Amino acid sequence: MNLLKQIWSWFGSIAISFVLVVFLGVFVFQSTKVMGHSMDPTLHDTQRVYVSKLSHTFNYEPNYGDIVIIDSRVDMKRTFKNDLLDSPLLSLFTKGDDNHVWIKRIIGKPGDQLELKDDKMYRNGQLLDEPYINEAMRANGNKQWKVPDDHVFVMGDNRNNSMDSRVIGFVPLDHVLGKKLF
Repeated sequence: MNLLKQIWSWFGSIAISFVLVVFLGVFVFQSTKVMGHSMDPTLHDTQRVYVSKLSHTFNYEPNYGDIVIIDSRVDMKRTFKNDLLDSPLLSLFTKGDDNHVWIKRIIGKPGDQLELKDDKMYRNGQLLDEPYINEAMRANGNKQWKVPDDHVFVMGDNRNNSMDSRVIGFVPLDHVLGKKLF
């Protein structure tokens, strides 16, 4: 009887720890790995970064220049189930892949008028000072975007080698999963 009580105590402690780690990973803090070179030279392939999930949990709008993780499936409605399945611990037990989780930089917020002109980015008529980009952008022509309500526009720092809002479109704010801390 004493052994059974001890086993039950261990099981309870492990279960509570598991729930706590999932809770923290979904709502507060997680680590993620950079996949690819779209954020060079700021972040490098396979580099581990740590992300605050509080902006996603409390629906904070990110700031210009913030490095964020996003769910690139912008046409899909995001649910709490997605948040659970994307948590690092639970993803160990599911067959889901995280190829839809991208790391990008916030360039435009709701209401902004963005323009790509002569290989340079402008926000609301002002040339962006972007010392973090990898190299001069080589764009095929000029383009303009008006960021809709409840969306952001993101780009990688390696502009010539980045899948970002220029390809997938505007990112709903609920698809901004967190902000890079370090």
